[in-house]
Amino acid sequence: MPRLEIDRERERFGGWEVHEQEGALTRGFMLYDTYQAHNDVLAPIRLLAEFCRGFLAQPWPLIKDAPFVRGTAAAMELLSNAGMSHGRPDFGIRSIMMRGEEVAVTEEIVASHPFCKLVHFRKGGAREEPTILVVAPLSGHFPTLLRGTVQTLLPEHNVYITDWVNARNVPLLHGRFDLDDFVEVVIRFVRLLGPSIHVMAVCQPSVPVLAAVSLLAATGDPCQPASMVLMGGPIDTRANPTEVNRFAIARSPEWFDRTVITTVPGRYPGAFRRVYPGFLQLAGFLSMNLDRHVSAHWSMFHNLVKGDGDSAAATRAFYKEYSSVMDLPADFYLQTIKRVFHDHDLPQGRFRVRGNLVEPAAIERTALMTVEGEKDDICAVGQTVAAHDLCTGIPPTKKLHHLQLKVGHFGVFHGRRWQTEIYPKVRAFIRAHG
Repeated sequence: MPRLEIDRERERFGGWEVHEQEGALTRGFMLYDTYQAHNDVLAPIRLLAEFCRGFLAQPWPLIKDAPFVRGTAAAMELLSNAGMSHGRPDFGIRSIMMRGEEVAVTEEIVASHPFCKLVHFRKGGAREEPTILVVAPLSGHFPTLLRGTVQTLLPEHNVYITDWVNARNVPLLHGRFDLDDFVEVVIRFVRLLGPSIHVMAVCQPSVPVLAAVSLLAATGDPCQPASMVLMGGPIDTRANPTEVNRFAIARSPEWFDRTVITTVPGRYPGAFRRVYPGFLQLAGFLSMNLDRHVSAHWSMFHNLVKGDGDSAAATRAFYKEYSSVMDLPADFYLQTIKRVFHDHDLPQGRFRVRGNLVEPAAIERTALMTVEGEKDDICAVGQTVAAHDLCTGIPPTKKLHHLQLKVGHFGVFHGRRWQTEIYPKVRAFIRAHG
């Protein structure tokens, strides 16, 4: 198993980049420190709201069903849940049902990199199943956002997932992490799991996964995957640009460096590391569909007042996960903006990893499936299917594209239509090319 070149990364100033302008460094400190101060002030208020909610939710005689009490408890719950979390939630997958029997599931870390862990969902008992590596996005949310994806895959697959580490918890001694490092991590994990595995990239990792498989094919590596499934990924953002794409190309990479890159405060293990903070990513996502998010919380409030705990619980669980954010390494974020959204290196045939040209046409053995959502406003229809035009070496019989109607970006890998309409096609594709 090849060792990632951590020593090389440490030599590059230990992950520290010297700014030519002192003002840029000062802004980097102020942005994160201002957010942290705001968060510290609101923390005790949220704790008090949670205490009040718990107090009012008790079955007090005579008043437990009073509208005022329910309304106040509902308001306290919304206040207590306000804000963001920076801790990784638990996958919480303890067991699954297989052929009518409950099977225990345990999480096991089988490989580690300073910025990523490879997690195996080990099931009790020995069985022959396709092995699938789920490459989660490094895009501001923890990989636990793919909990539903994993739960759907587990009964019929041997599942591994890339568990990215919050960059603010990675000490500077581990150096930087950029887009080339991402590709190398994927290659390392694919080789570790051996030949004939299947790789599923969800959203952003579609580009580095396609690059990794291309490099493996170009060298005739025996560990080339049997198939890769690219789901809602920005292979060619020139096709049907979204608001996200237009925002990215309307500003220079230098603007992003000056404006949204900040420095981790001294209280965290990754102190002074340059990052794109998760709280900015979440704020951007919320602003895209603000009315929808406000409506969801308003409906949650009314469901709590009415005593509809099940509906409120579903909304609560979603936003608890959605508001758990992680910081991204600055180099990775800025290179993604430039190479994927500005320069379109992959579809233009200019994408390089450590100087090696990435040539998707070299792929012949690995089958390719792409999945897009009809209403995806992040990676629109046409951006992922573009991979088929790049992979000219794959026979038509080993290619498949699926356009899922009536789903947005998250519906491609989560929810009812993923479970009942998309997954059956993914499963059949993996079986056909295993």
